[in-house]
Amino acid sequence: MDYLGISYGIKSRPALDSGFIPFAPWRSAYLSEAHRPVRIAVERQDGQTAVFDTRLRDASYHAANLRFLERTVKLLLWSVGGWRVRICGCDELTEALRHIYCRGGDRAFDADFMETVFQRPFVLEAVSEADFPVPRSGARRIGGHLNGCRIGFDAGGSDRKVSAVIDGETVYSEEVVWHPKTQTDPAYHYAEIVSALRTAASKLPRVDGIGVSSAGVFINNRTMNASLFLKVPKDLYDAKVKDIYTRAITDTFGDVPYVVANDGDVTALAGAMSLRDTGVMGLAMGTSEAAGYVNREGNILGWFNELAFAPVDLNPYAAQDEWSGDVGVGCKYFSQDAVSKLAPAAGIPLDDALTPAEKLAAVQRLAEQGDDRALAIFRDIGVYLGHTLPLYASVYDLKHLLVLGRVASGVGGEQLVAACRRVLAEEYPALAVSVTLPDEQFRRVGQSMAAASLPEV
Repeated sequence: MDYLGISYGIKSRPALDSGFIPFAPWRSAYLSEAHRPVRIAVERQDGQTAVFDTRLRDASYHAANLRFLERTVKLLLWSVGGWRVRICGCDELTEALRHIYCRGGDRAFDADFMETVFQRPFVLEAVSEADFPVPRSGARRIGGHLNGCRIGFDAGGSDRKVSAVIDGETVYSEEVVWHPKTQTDPAYHYAEIVSALRTAASKLPRVDGIGVSSAGVFINNRTMNASLFLKVPKDLYDAKVKDIYTRAITDTFGDVPYVVANDGDVTALAGAMSLRDTGVMGLAMGTSEAAGYVNREGNILGWFNELAFAPVDLNPYAAQDEWSGDVGVGCKYFSQDAVSKLAPAAGIPLDDALTPAEKLAAVQRLAEQGDDRALAIFRDIGVYLGHTLPLYASVYDLKHLLVLGRVASGVGGEQLVAACRRVLAEEYPALAVSVTLPDEQFRRVGQSMAAASLPEV
């Protein structure tokens, strides 16, 4: 197979997606004859800076060079998160990227998102070796506290989960369907959050601490950006959403310790707690793709880990993410959207009036009945994951991948993980990463249990 003059080969292809061009093996083939050193630095808050070294091919591969660099910057930007990207070693390509990542450019969404989160202009610039920054880590410990009576709340895009925990033992948990992404009035979100917290509190003798796991980007417990509040107008967002979890907790319980964290970080924490090990990436496949990482020292890095926006498929005609406008990114491959995307090719008709969660449930029912059309969908998602995990491993030092979320429930999740393991064994035998599927209860509500451990009491 060939893409932009780079020949690559894979044995395992998704049965229902013949156009899939996995970034990871194409990247390996590209780098096999790349000799021009390039350095990339991504800076986030408080001067925290992550540095990555890579290479480019000679000038005759201009289109491949630009595609490789643009997708690499995209991967790093959504892995690390930052308001400034500095590139050393390819000034002319950096200038081209600057126009891509600007207002009106193809990646304007990415630049605007970073500006919103970090509240300063996004910068992508070429720098000399003398001006290239040194790495500065923001790694820190998170969660793992089990003492006392705690509430863990996990805000997903299609359901909200809450757990009541006493000294590390879950005494109550529930899942409730809600529709946060379609609501314009944040009073809806506030009422649902408070309802969940009160339900959990009713199962406890007292409330010593509350942990919240939520899709979005959080700085100092504030909701800087989150798809859960996608339809809320900006003026209401600033006034009612940025501190929505703080208000819901303090209005209901007063001065109680609490922590609000990105669901990706809590996914990683849940994985580390489950496996009792480090070097863990937790990957939750639900309404979107949520990821997090606990490094070899048992710390989180303070990164975005928003792999829902990171590249997976290089096919320019791949499925488009409606929010970012980009194609071939993780949210269309590792979420319930992936099931909806593959269903027509599998010959499974799904009513357009159904929500994505309802479509997933319909396909999962077929899978539980042994319908091979449905099972093929989950196998293909596993093939996607098998070809993408080496890409994630190029950024994160991985020992374990823990697969979580509603998409990974039931027999479909088992098929997904089996297909992923097969691809890794056949095509990437040097990648020593274990892929684990926890028990059904942990898959569905593990994040809310881990969220309960966030605050120190």
